[in-house]
Amino acid sequence: MSGHSKWSTIKRKKGAIDAKRGKVFTKLIREITVAAKDGGGDEDSNPRLRAAVQNAKAANMPVATIERAMRRGTGEEPGTVYEEGLFEGYGPGGVAVMVETLADNRNRAVSEVRHVFTKHNGNLGESGAVAWMFERKGVIEVERANASEDDLLLAVMDAGGEDIQSGDEVNEVTTQVFDLEAVKKALEDNGIAFAQASLAWVPKIENMLEVGGEGVEKIIRLLEALEDLDDVQKVYSNFDLPEAELEKLMAEA
Repeated sequence: MSGHSKWSTIKRKKGAIDAKRGKVFTKLIREITVAAKDGGGDEDSNPRLRAAVQNAKAANMPVATIERAMRRGTGEEPGTVYEEGLFEGYGPGGVAVMVETLADNRNRAVSEVRHVFTKHNGNLGESGAVAWMFERKGVIEVERANASEDDLLLAVMDAGGEDIQSGDEVNEVTTQVFDLEAVKKALEDNGIAFAQASLAWVPKIENMLEVGGEGVEKIIRLLEALEDLDDVQKVYSNFDLPEAELEKLMAEA
C-alpha cells in the first residue's frame, strides 16, 4: 500500500489550484501538447492524451482550447516545444520532494526550481536522490458525492484498483500504472464520474516522514512556491503529519 498524500488533501481544501484557474489551464495545455506530440493526436490510441483531455474537460477548459493544444502537439499548428523534466530534492526537516516540469527552456526550469528549494531551506538533489522513496502509480480522484466508498470498491476491485484513500470531499483510487485505463473504464461502465486521473509519484508508506509544529508550514510554503512556477506541472512529497495537525490546517483553510 502506498502513502496517502497529505499535500493533495491540504491543497484541495485550501483551494490553491482553483484560485489560479489561468495557471491550471497553462499546465493542462502543456500536458495535452506534449502528449499529442509523443503519442499522436488520436485519443483512442494515446492513453496519456486521453487522460490529459479528460482532466482538461473536468477543469472546464473550452473544447476549442483543447483542440488547439492537440494540433500544436501534432504539428498541425505552430507552437512552443516543451521538454519534460523530473527533479528531486529535500525540503525542511528532510522531507523528500519530487517535481515534474514541462519547459521550453530546461536551464531556466532548473534555475527556478533550485532557487525555490534554496529560498525555503531545502536543496535540490541529484537524479535518484529520493525517487526510491516513491512508486509510480495511477491515481484517480472521485468526488464522494458521486459514489459511496462501497460502490467505488465494487466498481474497481476486479479491474485493478489497488487502494482507496478516503478524504472529506474526494476518494483517491490507486492503481498500478498498467491498470489505470482499465480502472477508468470500470468507473465509466458503472456510471461513476471521476474528476482527475493521471500517473503520479506516490510515496511508499514505509518512507512517509511525520512532521509537526512549525515544520508543517515551512514544508507547505516550499510546495506551494514550487507549484506556483510556470514550468512546474506537479509536486509530490512524502511528508506526513498527525491527524490533530491536519484537522487544524483544514479548519484554518
